[in-house]
Amino acid sequence: MKEVKTDIKIGDCLDILKKFPENFFDFIITSPPYADSRAKTYGGIKPDKYVEWFLPRSEQFLRVLKPTGTFILNIKERVVDGERHTYVINLILSMRQQGWLWTEEFIWHKKNCHPGKWPNRFRGAWERCLQFNKTRQFHMYQEAVMVPMGDWAKTRLKHLGTNDVIRFNSQVGSGFGKNIANWVGRDKAFPSNVLHLATETGNSNHSATFPRVLRKRVFYSYSETDTYTGRITSCCMPAIQFAPIIPAYEVSLCA
Repeated sequence: MKEVKTDIKIGDCLDILKKFPENFFDFIITSPPYADSRAKTYGGIKPDKYVEWFLPRSEQFLRVLKPTGTFILNIKERVVDGERHTYVINLILSMRQQGWLWTEEFIWHKKNCHPGKWPNRFRGAWERCLQFNKTRQFHMYQEAVMVPMGDWAKTRLKHLGTNDVIRFNSQVGSGFGKNIANWVGRDKAFPSNVLHLATETGNSNHSATFPRVLRKRVFYSYSETDTYTGRITSCCMPAIQFAPIIPAYEVSLCA
């Protein structure tokens, strides 16, 4: 089995990444400060200055990411003066101008969100995981993250109707259609872009705990897991507490 190498570098990713060559990393993930919403624990950046602060770093991400690689940005708009600030929306638009493709958006549903009540909004139970790519020809391995079909299949697929054994198009004219018979005999299905994961509370010294399984899920979605394919480089930026230990791969970590 190939030796696993984890290289942990501590410092500002803006400075550290300049030491890496272009097109070096297969996968990058980061959960940066959500502006200054947790300023007491790790500082932060004022919402109005957030895009200006982030763009030099995303410029380096763009430089070191391979054309076939993927960048995942876990982020959420904070509330300012009773409304959601638009720094995330502004950042997405600015990154597109920088050369990124905003390919997809995952919703991380936090199953154990904090209890409470706010006068003008409901409990915050989700965060964004934005997917960016350099090109449209990026690596993606959906088969590696398939999910169980679920108990519904036992009853729904037991007796198929006439429209279940053909491609039956939606009656609202959307153009979408499905053939239910294609699901018969399967025990797994392709996942959706909603990730139902609880936060982790093992690190009591950090105010924004990040689930390792979330990083694992998106890593295996966009990184080849065949042990004979060779070298995979992964780069994790600030607020990731654990190095990705991937058997049979050489992994580089920036934190």
